[in-house]
Amino acid sequence: MKTLTTFLVLLNYFTRCHGWICTIAPEHLAATQVDAGNGMVVMTDRNSNAFILSDSTWSKLGSVALKHVSVGLAGVWGVDQDNTVYKFAAGDFFPTRGLSLIEVDAGQRQVVGVTTQNSIHCLNASTASATEKEAVLKWNTIPGALMYFSCGPLGCWGVNSVQDIFFTKVSPDNCGISGWNKIDGAAVKVEVGSDGRVFVVNQPGNVYERIGITEAVPQGTGWRQISFCVTIKHVTYDLGRLWLLTEAGVILNCI
Repeated sequence: MKTLTTFLVLLNYFTRCHGWICTIAPEHLAATQVDAGNGMVVMTDRNSNAFILSDSTWSKLGSVALKHVSVGLAGVWGVDQDNTVYKFAAGDFFPTRGLSLIEVDAGQRQVVGVTTQNSIHCLNASTASATEKEAVLKWNTIPGALMYFSCGPLGCWGVNSVQDIFFTKVSPDNCGISGWNKIDGAAVKVEVGSDGRVFVVNQPGNVYERIGITEAVPQGTGWRQISFCVTIKHVTYDLGRLWLLTEAGVILNCI
């Protein structure tokens, strides 16, 4: 306990890098994944519980055990240990039918995700918003292979099994893509914020932000490292706040 307390104190005092000032988010020391979007922050813990940040506390989100949860314009979606896809509605998660995924992203009006075989899939906006509990969802297959995929207002970003980074645009209406652009660099996770800002985490746990992103150049022009005093496992961004998950399961809130 003394070591953990020291760790938290050091984080509060020393995590100030590249203009970001980080503090400990409301305490939950067993986090395994975090996502922010549409003004909300959600997370899962090592016991497969899902939570949503309410003011300054984490509130239990639904009754279903989930390993991954995503929040955004398409609502709140999740995946359980059996790779069943869930949508949150009427106070709880309900299972969907049609496809098994290891990761979903609900950041835009469409929902995207990947399978254990790294195939890429998309649920168009009308289907995602009108999901009924007994409906079999018709997922569109996107050509390519990724292990993680995230979408924002200016495009979608993904990483594959050899840590290559790719960019494309996905139509919310029909899930058509503009073609893949391979981006310089290497990463194991990528997240796109609600304003189009893009952040990645690489294998050693370093965080980079894509710079030079505009409507005319949505793929950006380069990477800028954001140095932190701890190893980062996951990153997400919304409304000017960068949320980081450390290897120790601690969530940092950076502004």
